[in-house]
Amino acid sequence: SVSRTSPDLAFVPPCLPPDPAEVEELQHFVSNSKRLFVMTGAGISTESGIPDYRSEGVGLYARTDRRPVQHAEFVRSASARQRYWARNFVGWPQFSSHQPNTAHLVLRDWEKLGKLHWLVTQNVDALHTKAGSQRLTELHGCTHRVFCLSCGDQILRSELQKHFEALNPTWKAEAFGVAPDGDVFLTDEQVRNFQVPACCKCGGILKPDVTFFGDTVSREKVNFVHQRLAESDSMLVAGSSMQVYSGYRFALAAQEKKLPIAILNIGPTRLDHFASLKLNSRCGELLPLIV
Repeated sequence: SVSRTSPDLAFVPPCLPPDPAEVEELQHFVSNSKRLFVMTGAGISTESGIPDYRSEGVGLYARTDRRPVQHAEFVRSASARQRYWARNFVGWPQFSSHQPNTAHLVLRDWEKLGKLHWLVTQNVDALHTKAGSQRLTELHGCTHRVFCLSCGDQILRSELQKHFEALNPTWKAEAFGVAPDGDVFLTDEQVRNFQVPACCKCGGILKPDVTFFGDTVSREKVNFVHQRLAESDSMLVAGSSMQVYSGYRFALAAQEKKLPIAILNIGPTRLDHFASLKLNSRCGELLPLIV
């Protein structure tokens, strides 16, 4: 059962309503699939109020000159970590409160019905988990978990928020805009006095359990996803331009296996030239129409 809440369209590029003929084509595609492999990207979460990076006019890159933190910079520089965590601390209450939209709930229901074989998301927002999806791989990790780079100890991001508050009882900063990975925009002056806790167990560096730009997804996770793809008979890409190779490699593997590939994304994608079907609609508007 899919609850129908009003979508937040502030970060959704404009598009036409679904064409009935295209709905019928996607229905045919899904009906013919017995073990559907689904990959989602930021475009499935924009209707939950989380911006993406690349959408024309409304994505982070189109609206600002901000770029996400690089892995090497985070590991190397204490000031980069201070800046990252200060921004993340301010943005966390809002970011962690985002809820799944209709598209997330539809995919959860497809899993319950045995239609969806495996779901891989490139997102780090935990919305598929909140929706109840279980046959799920978070390809780039999840901002709701934090781990120590030295000893590997894991804690919940919500627990870390309490440590931040204890260390910074009088520190305050006003946020300017929000980014896809949950941080906000602050000036260097604002973050200068922000205190960052170390790992409680070993004193090491704490990092969100996500793959930052410039880092790579673990070989074990990549192999696991390839195995799930090998068990599947078709691939649906929902809300992703597939510009990042860590996700695109699985589309290339699906093409090599001659699996039919359908794409549901507003705007062009890296797969358009070899997809069986390309639909230019909102995920939350079209997916609920598929029985």
